[in-house]
Amino acid sequence: MPQMTDRQLAIIAERVELARDTASDLSQVLLTHYQDADTLDLFQPGNTDLELTQAINRAVAAEFLESGVEVVVQRADKAAFRRWMTDREDKPETRHGWINRTRLLRGKAAMELLGLKDIDGPPPAFGKIPGPVADRLLAAYEDDESPEFDTLVQALLRAERIDILDLAIRKIREMQGDDAADDLKWVFLVAAEGAEIGPSGWMELVALPVALAAGRPPDGAELGHDLVASGALGPEVEVHLLPGWRSADALDALSYGAIRSVLMAVADGCEPSDLPPGDTDDLAKNGFGLLIGCRLDWAIPIWEAIVADGGLPEPPEEDAAETPEEARRTALFDGWRERIFEDSKGCVPLELVPFSEVKGEIAAFWADAGDQTRGLNDIREFVTICRNEAGGEDVVCRPEVIGNDLELTLYTVDGRFLDSLTMPASRLPAKAQEMPRLIASFVDLVRDAPGR
Repeated sequence: MPQMTDRQLAIIAERVELARDTASDLSQVLLTHYQDADTLDLFQPGNTDLELTQAINRAVAAEFLESGVEVVVQRADKAAFRRWMTDREDKPETRHGWINRTRLLRGKAAMELLGLKDIDGPPPAFGKIPGPVADRLLAAYEDDESPEFDTLVQALLRAERIDILDLAIRKIREMQGDDAADDLKWVFLVAAEGAEIGPSGWMELVALPVALAAGRPPDGAELGHDLVASGALGPEVEVHLLPGWRSADALDALSYGAIRSVLMAVADGCEPSDLPPGDTDDLAKNGFGLLIGCRLDWAIPIWEAIVADGGLPEPPEEDAAETPEEARRTALFDGWRERIFEDSKGCVPLELVPFSEVKGEIAAFWADAGDQTRGLNDIREFVTICRNEAGGEDVVCRPEVIGNDLELTLYTVDGRFLDSLTMPASRLPAKAQEMPRLIASFVDLVRDAPGR
């Protein structure tokens, strides 16, 4: 290999310094390997110094690895790149955004391609006695500035050492009480739903809660496909939803060990035994069903973009205004949700959220209308009581608007009167004329009493 010039060495040193400055804010970074000068020139017009580019990749990869950053490598593929650039504006930031999602390399394979030895150490061994590791975990938990806690939790989950996590819960309960133990358990639950696995390097469990209408729920596979095809999720996100409907109560009962088992099953393309599909009739009667799956995050920081920008972009402010792109995606999601509501005759999809946020998302759905939402809950309870009185027969509802009030009369499908309920306008979450559309989400409506 020819000896580097002083200019080349200076450039390498600058890039290594940039890697060192940004490493603390990264968990992974993507490098592109160029096998020849023509390929390099296609990706970076005017740059044909293949030797320098490859030397920079090796140097910054070593620096990132030393700092604990995962280095992901992709081969520069001219044909795939040309296809990707079709219909895109040809500018540097566009070129820097290319990711060959189907052919990313990690670990030893990535290092060999760059010409480095894999310097990742062996996975940690925790030993048979859980106590010392549990103590170490709790010490890291108490140190807000230490990055060790998150790393250690993920390592324990990968090693399936749930016994150590369980022991940490018991220890903190003995020392600090039930509230502290519940807080730590929640942290473990959140940690269990995501991991550095899958083709993008990060995968997390997600669920789509849906307020179900009366009758059989819509086809889950079709609904999930429609969401992905709507364009509402953005280019950096890849979502795969399983077709069967699940119960929110069953999800809420899962331990962090079971949640990690669900994640690994979904990652392998299998049905999770810890969260099997629920009975669709029961789900419809309870009002909510879940579609579950995984979300892959393709927002991998790309080294070429970091170099072009001279560092990482500033994180958005918490109270920053919605960007035009965010507004566009929100509009696409709202439009998709309205179509589902109309096509399914009353089903209302909520937001796609991580497992840990499902309960809150459903609660927020009911709380959106404020105190008036209680009126809808009263109607649900009324319908449930009538269903019990029907003794297993199907139940239908005849709504009638009387002034500003709403009268509901319930019958069996054979015409047997069950009961009636009058709701004043002050207890309704919407105008009386608009209420039948909401009520149709949990009971079939009829214009006239059955048999008349």
